Amino acid sequence: MFRPLPFYIGLRYTRAKRRNHFISFISLISMLGIALGVTALITVLSVMNGFEKELRERILGMASHAMLLGYDGKLENWPVLAKIAADRDDVLGVAPYIKAEGMLTSGQQVSGTLIRGISPSLEPAVSEVGNMMLFGSIDDLIPGEFGIVLGKDLARSLGVLRGDKVTLVVPMATVTPAGILPRLKRFTVVGIFEVGMYEYDNALALLNIEDAARVFRMGDAVTGIRMKLSDMFSAPQVTRELVKDLPGDYLMSDWTRQHANFFRALKIEKRMMFLILMLIVAVAAFNIVSTIVMLVTDKVTEIAILRTLGASPGSIMGIFLVQGTIIGTIGTLLGMLGGVSLALNVETVVPMIEQMFGTQFLPADVYYISEFPSDLHWNDVYLICSISFVISFLATLYPAWNASRTQPAEALRYE
Repeated sequence: MFRPLPFYIGLRYTRAKRRNHFISFISLISMLGIALGVTALITVLSVMNGFEKELRERILGMASHAMLLGYDGKLENWPVLAKIAADRDDVLGVAPYIKAEGMLTSGQQVSGTLIRGISPSLEPAVSEVGNMMLFGSIDDLIPGEFGIVLGKDLARSLGVLRGDKVTLVVPMATVTPAGILPRLKRFTVVGIFEVGMYEYDNALALLNIEDAARVFRMGDAVTGIRMKLSDMFSAPQVTRELVKDLPGDYLMSDWTRQHANFFRALKIEKRMMFLILMLIVAVAAFNIVSTIVMLVTDKVTEIAILRTLGASPGSIMGIFLVQGTIIGTIGTLLGMLGGVSLALNVETVVPMIEQMFGTQFLPADVYYISEFPSDLHWNDVYLICSISFVISFLATLYPAWNASRTQPAEALRYE
């Protein structure tokens, strides 16, 4: 079988037992360094992808994929608009809502709150709040009975449980013979939910949409319509298309605009972590440079003999390119195998480490996400392995080029 001379000799140099064991040791360290860097990159990026996915699901469990709003804060003919939106194939569900702000009091406890009026029958089509109830159900929000569902931290700050009474203070004045008084309404706590996001658990309260319309004097209007899409990442495109189909001028928003800064920060953090961990691979690549330089020094006589027998400088360069590339390739493949295996088993490996050392990395009483989620993206794996291979190859160029410049007469002068 035909094998090019540089590949054949480079392969022999790689497999042969060298006289200089220190060079072999440096080669092994280079290989393990690249493997460690690739493993760390794949694992860390998978965990970061997992956290991003978990946070996105928790946010979108309460927020909607897209929203249709009126310019003046009121949407009058919302049933017609909801039907137009629901008829689209890429819209899975629609639900009206009323959004307002108020202040809840219970005894001596006072807390500002964000009020959301919902339709218990339609809300499950656009959010997961019904599956996040600790006590009670959103179906207990019966119109006319003035029930209220609170976030867990909001209920804790008010010191109330299911069945207790709270007073809602609305920022609207009521004119009475005694003067101008703030609007007050007594509500009964019928449920408590926990999303796992502080901004919701500590500030959100849910009312029946009819009760909210009565308290905030909305009449038959609502604040807007919330929509759930078949593909959440197509939300910007869907909102642009939908606003063109609607009769009249309306405002459209989607989750990418509402939480743009948050997800942008996650992406920046992921990129910076990628660059920082890629330095591990770069350090291992410097070891490849050291390995090839020392190997060239060790093999200078053999290089001179090959040149004397007619080997071209390009062939000599190819020999050492092959050896450095083999080190980088094996290290990259080992790192890919270790990184993918670890990323797919993070949920198993981390509890074992916690049990072994008697600690907990993410205590449940401190962090809302108490486990390490992992979401392996094969595109990340391919990108990491490609960059690792390229860095390894580039690290081999200079010492290989330096070997090709060896002069036979100078090398064999003292032999």
